[in-house]
Amino acid sequence: MRKIILRDRTPIFPFNEPARELRVLNKPLWLHQRDLFARYNVEEREVDSLAEVGPDKVETIIYRDNLFFDEFFLDEFIRRARASGKACRVAFSLKDKAITTHAIYLQRGIRREGDVYVADMWYYPHGFEPYARPLVIDTEPHEMGYYHVPTHMSNELGDLVYQVPTKAFCSIEHWVHTIIANIIFGVYANGARLDREIGRSLKKNLKILWRAMLERKQVLSCSEVVRIGRNCSIDPSVIIRGPTYIGNNVSIGPGSVIDVAIIGDNVSIGTGAQVHLSVVSDRCFLPFRAALFTTVMMADSMVAQNTCLQFCSIGRNTFIGAGSTFTDFNLVPDKPIRAFHEGKLQETGMPVLGGCVGHNCYIGSGMVVYPARAIESNVILFASPERRVITRNVYYKDSDHFKLKKDER
Repeated sequence: MRKIILRDRTPIFPFNEPARELRVLNKPLWLHQRDLFARYNVEEREVDSLAEVGPDKVETIIYRDNLFFDEFFLDEFIRRARASGKACRVAFSLKDKAITTHAIYLQRGIRREGDVYVADMWYYPHGFEPYARPLVIDTEPHEMGYYHVPTHMSNELGDLVYQVPTKAFCSIEHWVHTIIANIIFGVYANGARLDREIGRSLKKNLKILWRAMLERKQVLSCSEVVRIGRNCSIDPSVIIRGPTYIGNNVSIGPGSVIDVAIIGDNVSIGTGAQVHLSVVSDRCFLPFRAALFTTVMMADSMVAQNTCLQFCSIGRNTFIGAGSTFTDFNLVPDKPIRAFHEGKLQETGMPVLGGCVGHNCYIGSGMVVYPARAIESNVILFASPERRVITRNVYYKDSDHFKLKKDER
C-alpha cells in the first residue's frame, strides 16, 4: 500500500506549530499516525496538494496530517474500503453524536457535503482518481458522564456527558482539539471500549475477575486493566483505577490517585497528587497536592503544588506556578463558552472548558485564568496586583520578558 500524507503547515495558537508536532496520547501526532500504519507495510510520501499525487496504479491511502484517528477507526475504514473495491472517502452520518457534539466546532476539516459530513482521508484501490464516493463510518458513540452538577448550576442540563466514540476521528485545528483528541477521543474512548467489552463478553468479565482475585485487588485496579511499565516506584497506598497505562521509570508518591489516565516514561508524581481522566507525557513532574482533571500535559512540563487544572492543555517545557487556578465554568447563565478562532470568538461546543498554555512558558504562582483563554508560547508571567487575573488571551508581546529587560537597563 502507498500512503500519501497531505501536509498542513498551519500553526496552531498558542503553540505556534502545526498539529503534526503536537502530542496526542503521549506521541507527536505524526508518530501516532505512523505507528498505526506500521502493520500495513506502507510506502510513505508527503505532498502539499493532491495535484502532486502521481498516476501510479497502486493501492493508495491519502490523509491530511492534522487528523487524529485511532486504530479501530483506521482498521474499519480500510477493511470496508477494500471490500467495496472502489475509491472511497471518509464520511460520517449527520446523526453521529460524537461528530456533531464534539468534532465539528472550530474547524473546517470535517464539513457537510449533501447528506453527510466528509473529511480529508481517501482510499484508492488502483491509484488516485478524481472522484471518491463517501464511505460512512459509524464512530459508535458511547454516552459517558464526567460529573454531576446540580441542575440550577448547569442550565437544567443535569448530568454533564460526553458522546465518546469507540472509533475516534477528529481534525486538530485549534488548541481545544488537543483536549478532544487526548481526553474525549483518547482516555475516555479507552474507558468506553472497556465498558462495551465488559457488557458484551462474559469471557472478558471472567478474565478481569480472575486476575483481580489472584492479585487481591479491586476489579478496576488489577493488571488486566492497569498496565505498568518497567522500573516503576509506586507507593502501596496509591489508588490506581483503569483503564490506565503507566510508562517506564515512573515514580508515584503516597496517597496519590490515578484514575483512567495515560502516563508517559520518567514521570514523577508527588505525595497526594490527583490525575483523573488525563494524559501526562514523558518527563513531566507533579509535586505534592497537584491535580489534573481531563487535562493533557505535553512533555517536560511541571504543575506546582496546590494547582488544579481542569479541561486544560499544557505545552512542552512549561511551568505552572503553585496555587494557580484555571477556571472552567461559565458563570454567565445561558452564555456558551467561546474561544478565539480565525479572528473572532466562536462557540466551542464545550459546557465547561479550561485554558491553554503554549510551549516554554513560565507562569507565576497564584494566577487566575478565565475559561477558554490561551497563553502563547515563550511567555513569562509574574503574578502582580496589576496582572493576577487573566481575562483575555496573552501573546508574546505581553510577556514579562520585556519588563525584565527594561528593569535590567
